[in-house]
Amino acid sequence: MERNETRISARSQHELMLETRNHAQPRRSVAREFFLPVEVYISNQAAAALRKPNPRKKAEKRESPRPLSILGDDNQRKVKEKSSWLSLTRGPTTSDQWRQATCRIAEEEEGCVLNVYLEESILFQSVHLHLLLHTDIRPADQSLFFRKDCVGIHCSADQRWSATRSTEPLYCAFPSTEAMNIWVALLRSYAAPEVHGKSRTDGGGTYRIWRQVDLTCIQGRNIGVSRSLDPTSGPGAAGDVEGEGVDLDLFCEVYLNSVLSGRTVVKKSMGSPDWHESFQFTDLPPLQKLAIVVWREKRMQKPFVIGTVYITLTNFRRGEPVEGWFPVLLGGATTPCTQVGQLRLKVKVDEEIVLSCSKYSKVIDVLDRRNYLDWMIDLGSKFKVEQLSSQLVSIAIAKNILLSNVFEMADREVDGTPSSHRTLFRGNTVLTKTAESLMGWYGKSFLEASVGLTIRRLCLENVSIEVDPLRNAKGPKDVERNVDLLVFWCKEIWEQIYSVRQQCPGEMRTLFEHIRQLVAKRYLNGPSADSNSDLPWQSVSAFCFLRFIVPAILHPHLFGLSPGLPDLPVQRSLTLIAKVIQSLANLNTTVQREQFMRGVKSFLEEKLPEMLDYITVVSTPGSEEPSQPPSEECHVRNRAIRALNERTQAMSELQRESIPSLPHFLDVPRHLAILTSAIARNSRDSSVPQDPVIAELYNRCRDVEQHALYRVSRRAAPRGVEGSLAHPLSSSERSLGDYNPAEVPRSGKPSSRASSRPRTAPSGATSDPSLYNYAGSHDSREFLPSRDSGHAHKRQVSRPRSASTDSTPEPKLRDAVPERRPSLAEMLRPQNAERKKGFFRNMLVRK
Repeated sequence: MERNETRISARSQHELMLETRNHAQPRRSVAREFFLPVEVYISNQAAAALRKPNPRKKAEKRESPRPLSILGDDNQRKVKEKSSWLSLTRGPTTSDQWRQATCRIAEEEEGCVLNVYLEESILFQSVHLHLLLHTDIRPADQSLFFRKDCVGIHCSADQRWSATRSTEPLYCAFPSTEAMNIWVALLRSYAAPEVHGKSRTDGGGTYRIWRQVDLTCIQGRNIGVSRSLDPTSGPGAAGDVEGEGVDLDLFCEVYLNSVLSGRTVVKKSMGSPDWHESFQFTDLPPLQKLAIVVWREKRMQKPFVIGTVYITLTNFRRGEPVEGWFPVLLGGATTPCTQVGQLRLKVKVDEEIVLSCSKYSKVIDVLDRRNYLDWMIDLGSKFKVEQLSSQLVSIAIAKNILLSNVFEMADREVDGTPSSHRTLFRGNTVLTKTAESLMGWYGKSFLEASVGLTIRRLCLENVSIEVDPLRNAKGPKDVERNVDLLVFWCKEIWEQIYSVRQQCPGEMRTLFEHIRQLVAKRYLNGPSADSNSDLPWQSVSAFCFLRFIVPAILHPHLFGLSPGLPDLPVQRSLTLIAKVIQSLANLNTTVQREQFMRGVKSFLEEKLPEMLDYITVVSTPGSEEPSQPPSEECHVRNRAIRALNERTQAMSELQRESIPSLPHFLDVPRHLAILTSAIARNSRDSSVPQDPVIAELYNRCRDVEQHALYRVSRRAAPRGVEGSLAHPLSSSERSLGDYNPAEVPRSGKPSSRASSRPRTAPSGATSDPSLYNYAGSHDSREFLPSRDSGHAHKRQVSRPRSASTDSTPEPKLRDAVPERRPSLAEMLRPQNAERKKGFFRNMLVRK
């Protein structure tokens, strides 16, 4: 530790000199300082650098350094790495890789610095927050470490100091989602937002760009079966890749813009694994490439690469999901490219122009005229836009009107007719779907506390339960043993659910209370009151269990409770447990549907009083546990919120709105931008609605969309052409070009066809033909994953010091044809003169 202590001591002296100099100079206001406890991820490479190096003998030879890219080396199958670090039982998130740390956020005259200390005294990293962009501070996908509430800070070498000279992102884990939202909002207030355009006086206007990539890794086929892409060469083996009929332990790593962003679990199969894992990467910087690296684990060997899927994100139409089979390629710059299987993927790329919230005021006025749940029905039937329900729910939550809208819809649905009580809240209506979204918003931590730990333990132990005599061929004794095992796990899960009933959020309690009282009022005042006495309690369980807790037991990977799809025996066990819990929620102890389930009848009869008590507690507001006195951590968070409010008051409207609002971290202008652009795109080919309110919403969305595109065109238009652009824009835009994900384009220009919306990034509306490189070329091997550290080496890219694009050079466009006036698509194209090799120039120009 002598070398590290010397380095840290020198750093501390430098900080002391800066502090002395700052105190000697007059300040306009008192500098703020915050201390917060977090957990910091220490990779193997960083941990080795922090330790004292072992003395080496002269006869020993140093191990040759690994290549930065596992894709450009012919010996990529010999990559050294820890074995089985992705499996549930041997995961990467062990205690020796996450260490307690203290973060110090200190304001300086020139900006703000984030210092990360290990053991309260060892300076690990120092990040200059004022040199970062908002997109550099974003949540990490849960699959990366299988830890919730993790944030990655992506910065280059000139934006931080590190004791380990690491190029990896800095990953911090917070104790709760609320704490993560508060501190991320404060950190982003010191960073620069991605604001583009010019001031209103210049005739344009400012805007910001929001990007998101949704990826679903569904399954693979023929993994390990090599097939050369060269028609002149015959079939050959690809290194250690084996053919069909061999069980393979496979997993995937997802690299986005050359940074490791997600990973799947290990699946054993004969070349056709089923993952069904979804990833959502949001608040992204300008999009470049997506790569999915397929790895194989082998006993007594290090994991090695099978192949890689390469996807150019700039070739996708915005907002349109693409699903297909993508080739898994193996080969480097000096070796022929070989296809070693296919992956079935579903990819959706979103990139929206976000204006200030005041520009959407007329859209909000139209939305407020109706119940937001009615708008979900109208958008699905009139505009064929069914995926916007989450945007409407987010806007309603921000306006604090979601509960009142749900109450109004419930009053309509509960009509009190005798024939409706058996199917009450059982169908997939807008009310039930919205209630699911509401419980998902407010009940994440409650769901984790209810079933999360027990389900993960069941998956970890690989519990296999089968009580059906037709499926269990081991005899009656084994069936009896499985019934006892089923009852044991049902007790484990129910006891955990019942123990945290007081932690039910207040919003869910209010919803359940209104449902219970409404059903009691409509059905318990007539002649059939005796037969419907259990209906109020069953109506609450229809929401709390049928649509919240039981689906989480059936599909824990969809609710973030387990990593990946459980194995088939475990899925069967979860299905049987879910049936028992749902029977208990229905207040049904007969179990008449399946004879082999009668062994759990005693369990149901025993726990029935507890279920009634549970429903009473979760449907009674104000019965929470007595509040504890505020802790020191609460005081620090409140001080951070006050500092955030003070800082945002001095910002411009667009910069202030770029920081999501607390406590739910909602970006209302972004939700409105997604809503307006989707309606404008999907309604252009449809007829004008007869309903005047819906027609007015369409017109308002179209006006906002055209205004946003006009601002982009002003930002991208060269000098001398700005005056020729009329406002608002005409609908003569062209698309990015067609893209076939199942085939790797080799050369030539991509085909183009009419589109409803051009690129939102100002530097180009069409993809450059040079981006369609052959899959085996050197340019398609840009991203640099590193298996030693578990992360990717981030390319050193200089970033602008200011968020305003007025300080950045104007994007150079292609030369227009002199004989005619340039079209909008031509004005938005990037120029090829200064393109660097392997870098996409159809992204935003940076200084």
